[in-house]
Amino acid sequence: MKKILLSAAAIATVSLAGGDITPETQSIHTGPAGVSVTSKAFRLDFSGTHYLHYSHFDDGVDTTDRFGVSRNYLQVKAYFADDPKSYMRVTLDAKQNSNFDSGSLDVRVKYAYLYLNNVLPYTGVEMGLVHTPWMDFEEHHGWNYRAIGEVFSEAHNGAHLHTSSDYGINFKTKTEYFSSELALVNGSGYHGDEDGEGLRGAWRLTAHILGTGKKHVHKSSTYADISFLGQYGKDEAKVGDIDGDFTWYGVHAVYNQPEFLIAAQYIKADTAGANYQGDGWSLNGEFRLATLSDSLNGWNLVGRYDDYTLDAGDIEKTTTIGAIAYQYNKYVEFIGSYEKDTKDNTKDTDKTMLTASVHW
Repeated sequence: MKKILLSAAAIATVSLAGGDITPETQSIHTGPAGVSVTSKAFRLDFSGTHYLHYSHFDDGVDTTDRFGVSRNYLQVKAYFADDPKSYMRVTLDAKQNSNFDSGSLDVRVKYAYLYLNNVLPYTGVEMGLVHTPWMDFEEHHGWNYRAIGEVFSEAHNGAHLHTSSDYGINFKTKTEYFSSELALVNGSGYHGDEDGEGLRGAWRLTAHILGTGKKHVHKSSTYADISFLGQYGKDEAKVGDIDGDFTWYGVHAVYNQPEFLIAAQYIKADTAGANYQGDGWSLNGEFRLATLSDSLNGWNLVGRYDDYTLDAGDIEKTTTIGAIAYQYNKYVEFIGSYEKDTKDNTKDTDKTMLTASVHW
């Protein structure tokens, strides 16, 4: 037990101190104190993502003001010496139960998978608790502000059709002009109940018009992508709540250059139960104010509008988001945002947030 505690403390120290691992010794060195952690891995990479916020909610009946943490990831990747592009990844997420819950953080595993590079031409594979094909891609290519709102296909006031990870296998292909993810998963998501009565196929097929499919794009990049996405298979509890097939699909387009980003999508759920079956669209954009003046470098204006209509009762849900963001340094971005959610024009919720988005 003492060794486990010491190792955990050393890992935390390495994470904060930016320690590294040397292939010769397979040890992490953290300074003159000589603290080290041995590993069979060729390299260990530690990283973290944190969204720290103050929020004000008003649903027309009650108002709520509080501080909170909406994401608190601690991640490690262990790379293999005989194939340095293959690795084992584990990501822990300490998360509050909801935006309105200011209690203690619950720690759960968000990702836990083995990634093997080039198992097929241009294709690697994740096995375990893996990415579902769409969400991570959109958060890195079309919607850069997960700190203030989930993507349209996940958001509770949007389509709310899937989660970001699930138990299964995901084949990921990358070429200059085409990339894809083809997954077979349980279908309940990483925190849903699995009944074991069926699986679900999920996919993303993307055309990279400007040949950026193999690159890790940034806000300063120029790229244009068109994607076809969706899922087909069995329903699982906490996702569709129906006894039968669960099918949805959509198309997404994005164009980005250093001065701005514009993205749009359409999603339709054919068989997903009364709480989810329907269709809708979303439009979002960014304008980087450095375009107007060098003195505004790091400042961005962000906007988004979602509209999803449930087939049952023809109930319309809309979300409007406006934000201004400042990139304080390469690790920290500060964001002030306003969000208005409506459901069939009968229930409005206003949310104002001040958020520190931290990546290291």
